[in-house]
Amino acid sequence: MAADMPRPALPPLREVIATHGLQASKALGQNFLLDEQLLDRIAAIPGPLDGKPAYEVGPGPGGLTRALLRAGAVLAVVERDRRCLPALADLEAAFPGQLTVVSDDAMAVDARALAGDGAHIVANLPYNVGTALLIGWLSAPWEPLPWWSSLTLMFQHEVAERIVAAPGTDHYGRLAVLAQWRGQARIAMKVHRSAFTPPPKVMSAVVHITPLPAPPDVALGHLERLTAAAFGQRRKMLRQSLKGVPGALDALDTLGIDPQRRAETLGVEDFVAVARLLGQA
Repeated sequence: MAADMPRPALPPLREVIATHGLQASKALGQNFLLDEQLLDRIAAIPGPLDGKPAYEVGPGPGGLTRALLRAGAVLAVVERDRRCLPALADLEAAFPGQLTVVSDDAMAVDARALAGDGAHIVANLPYNVGTALLIGWLSAPWEPLPWWSSLTLMFQHEVAERIVAAPGTDHYGRLAVLAQWRGQARIAMKVHRSAFTPPPKVMSAVVHITPLPAPPDVALGHLERLTAAAFGQRRKMLRQSLKGVPGALDALDTLGIDPQRRAETLGVEDFVAVARLLGQA
């Protein structure tokens, strides 16, 4: 549906929840967003979506789903909670040909096969699997770019800060390095807990990540192993935390990085350079 075409009349989200008896499941990490103006703002973060592929995880009653459909996206969604399928079927009928609903676990499906190359991934992620899904998308093959065009993802605010953190800050760690070594990450929007039903105990934020060409000759496995060791003992000097990673201390020496430094003082480019040498070794 083109963004300038008449929008189908849809019932308010609270009415959808009441009609289908959709109480948010704590076990599934669900917190529903019902403010449609806020949802339209989130759907606008990736840029124009008219006619473009998009992918959503955990749509629940379909609040963000309808915002993405209104923006013209050709959308595939994966929903594990079968209680939500009738509400999503209503959206399939309202936006014919625009929406594909898959009843499955997002951790198990092939997102690329469902959404197609170039898809924008936009989701209010379930809190209990959000980080795992992010790392999975960041781990996709880059040829020289990944199959997805951008990530626009809702996280707990603390997790969002860990993704965008700069070296030397309290939140800087393994997640920041993995997110930033071949992408640009920013907090696009903060969302107050009162915007959700039920309200979570913490604030939330939307992170937007756009990919960059992968640095040459760097394997993700080496970078993951390196950052896991370095930040697993972040209070210790690198000479201690990295001694269990074969070749790491030699790589520090080759690059002129003082082994008495701590992990949080190294930039993303430093970790990438060490990982490159580990691969060569």
